[in-house]
Amino acid sequence: MRYKFGDFELCTETLELRQSTGLVAIEPQVFNLLMHVVEHRDRVISKDELIEAIWDGRFVSDSAVSSRIKSARKALGDDGQTQKYIKTLHGRGIRFVAEVQVANAAEERESTSGASALANEAPIAGDFVFQDIRFCHSRDGTKVAYAKAGNGPPLIKTANWLNHLEFDWQSPVWSHFFGDIMQGRTLFRYDARGNGLSDWDVSDFCFERQVEDLEAVVEASGLDRFPLFGISQGCAVSVAYAARHPDKVTKLVLLGGYARGWRLSQSEKMQEETEAMGILIRSGWGRNNSAFRQMFTTLFMPDAPPQNQDWFNELQRMTTSPENAANLLDALGNVDAREYLADVKAPTFVVHCRGDMRVPLSAGQELAAGIPGARFMTLESNNHIMPSSDPAWASFSSAMTSFLNE
Repeated sequence: MRYKFGDFELCTETLELRQSTGLVAIEPQVFNLLMHVVEHRDRVISKDELIEAIWDGRFVSDSAVSSRIKSARKALGDDGQTQKYIKTLHGRGIRFVAEVQVANAAEERESTSGASALANEAPIAGDFVFQDIRFCHSRDGTKVAYAKAGNGPPLIKTANWLNHLEFDWQSPVWSHFFGDIMQGRTLFRYDARGNGLSDWDVSDFCFERQVEDLEAVVEASGLDRFPLFGISQGCAVSVAYAARHPDKVTKLVLLGGYARGWRLSQSEKMQEETEAMGILIRSGWGRNNSAFRQMFTTLFMPDAPPQNQDWFNELQRMTTSPENAANLLDALGNVDAREYLADVKAPTFVVHCRGDMRVPLSAGQELAAGIPGARFMTLESNNHIMPSSDPAWASFSSAMTSFLNE
């Protein structure tokens, strides 16, 4: 359903809150709260009902509930004094009080037939650019979801740790990444096997299957030549593809990447710690308590704003299952793209953050040293995934644009 009120539209199918200027960034838990009060706007919602609906009945402090209500108001440009949308009835609960128009989302959107394609329009905040989501199949039959957005020459971004074609646009974690790099270009990206909109019912996450997924997306997209952009493990996949298909790749941009997985590059002690992470993932990843996922978030973005970290915590939970996350982490330990480095023919730009806590600077240096003629740039940041507020992000975005435009 689509609920329209004021300048906003809330869609329960795409889990999006839109304003006339585009998508509104809102934490998944806050979105769920807002959706619940809008759907039950005919009555007062008690604190106990909120806790049962949003937190599955677990013990939650009053301050946590108040914080989520405050965030919901903030997303709507509302506050505790004005209470234009969410009204507090002291001692009783809250109620959504704005006038609401209801429409059936399924009747409003264009439908496409066929099992191999899905058209899904999701505007980028402020730009009214739409992405077209489709499906293809990898060599082993795994369904892979991919999307294109923007206008201009193509740019393909390989998959990395837990993406979601729909939710990524809503989050402050990734929206600036994609919004910036697609300026003047058509951005193609995809969800890796086991996460996002791609098949979750998979058991083989090995490096070869990851490369085959990229090959399937390229073939389905019908592209002849294009630059390739990899982040983290997506760098190794990009390197392998570029070496195997030198006639396809015009340029290569590698950010925060590595050629060797953690089993081939870490000390014995660090390997034990990573193995322990896998155990924790299987036992706690799917819980609503974000403490388990915060462990990874801290490694990926230690200096990011709290909002970004909260979003990343939730994105990880929504994007895949505990079993898939653990299996993917295990498979990444065996990644080895060293044999492909010397065979890369495309001009290559390797970038790495000096204090990257997820992938050490030395890994990026190894990539650059192994690829003939590769350029290397060090960014002054501790983040593996840079927020838009990180000065290093502006430096990278500008440098990448200049490199691609040469």
